[in-house]
Amino acid sequence: MPRKEMIALLLAGGQGSRLGVLTQNIAKPAVLYGGKYRIIDFTLSNCINSGIDTVGVLTQYQPLKLNSHIGIGKPWDLDRMNGGISILAPYTSGESGEWYTGTADAVFQNIHYVDEMNPDYVIILSGDHIYKMDYASMLARHTSQKADATISVINVPMEEASRYGILNCDARDHIVEFDEKPKEPKSTLASMGIYIFNWSVLREYLTADHVASATEHDFGKNILPNMLQDGKKMVAYRFEGYWKDVGTLQAYWESTMNLTERVPDFNLFDPYWKIYTPNPVYPAHYIGENAKVTKSVIAEGCMIQGTVRNSVIFPGVRIQEGAFVEDSIVMSDTIIGDGTEIHCAIVGENSVVGNQVRIGIGDYAPSQYNPKVYEARISVIGSNTVVPNGTLIGQNVVIDNGLSPGDFSTIEIPSGGYVMKGGANE
Repeated sequence: MPRKEMIALLLAGGQGSRLGVLTQNIAKPAVLYGGKYRIIDFTLSNCINSGIDTVGVLTQYQPLKLNSHIGIGKPWDLDRMNGGISILAPYTSGESGEWYTGTADAVFQNIHYVDEMNPDYVIILSGDHIYKMDYASMLARHTSQKADATISVINVPMEEASRYGILNCDARDHIVEFDEKPKEPKSTLASMGIYIFNWSVLREYLTADHVASATEHDFGKNILPNMLQDGKKMVAYRFEGYWKDVGTLQAYWESTMNLTERVPDFNLFDPYWKIYTPNPVYPAHYIGENAKVTKSVIAEGCMIQGTVRNSVIFPGVRIQEGAFVEDSIVMSDTIIGDGTEIHCAIVGENSVVGNQVRIGIGDYAPSQYNPKVYEARISVIGSNTVVPNGTLIGQNVVIDNGLSPGDFSTIEIPSGGYVMKGGANE
């Protein structure tokens, strides 16, 4: 096989537990986004737009939907004989299989794949961020600096800095300090989790980390600090475009709602940097005689008979006569019944919200189910769920995936309440 200058390894095995019921049955990179896409589409599109034609996708948690979505990589022009896309799952290498125990371990377990591709450089990517980046520009900086590792960085607010790996650099943007999720950050220069390495150098450190005793097998906690301690040349690549970690319900909702702005921070209509995705055949969307749609993203195949305001509606959704949807995300092939009102909610795919239902009413209250995940006024309805006619749902309510009307012991769920499988209603 011809030598590759750079290949991509895309880490897509994360559970994304802070997205609650949205990631109960699928991996975070497979979550729907923007009326048409899944989150992983953005990183895959960055690869092909940047001229990277060899991508290994490292999966682990609930991979079936993700694997089905990626297929052989055709939407991203990655269905190639020489390179293309490969799904890299944990596998049995001896007497028993072994889960990936960290980001570095995930790459170590696939050393043979990388060796077979024989690249000069490897770019490590995450499959759960929303952004557009030209990785070729980052590689150009890496090679011009003769670096061993290059880390893409972005400035974040000081109050959020403790969530990230924080870097300190000298005047030439050479990295002099790296601190993973510090309690007291010394700067606001945050790692985006995008790294370019010389493969020969990274391979050495992955091998050493694999046999080390005191390690979490993590890039941010182990590989990068070890390289810095050994005096390897590490440089920062400053990124100033839109980048969003949609790892919480609030961040996911805010990023999606931003798409309804007249001049959004993140433009999905840029003809020079397209976002690619599998495109099922739907008819054109239909707006009824009495319907009203303002400041919204409406995908193909929708039938809108009611009112939609400041919302993102995925393909195949039906919004019936007299329904009102505002500040909400309604995922594919869902039905919103006659006279139903939905305010500030996320409704999963293939669900049915019955007639005369009201969602998002009353005052905010803390979640009685999981306040660490459900901490905003957004109510979340899972996928493949049927909400009974006439149900009244407050703010910050969570409704499980796969529920039928018989799972609801009451049709009045107050703010902060929940309905889960097994008859748990609050």
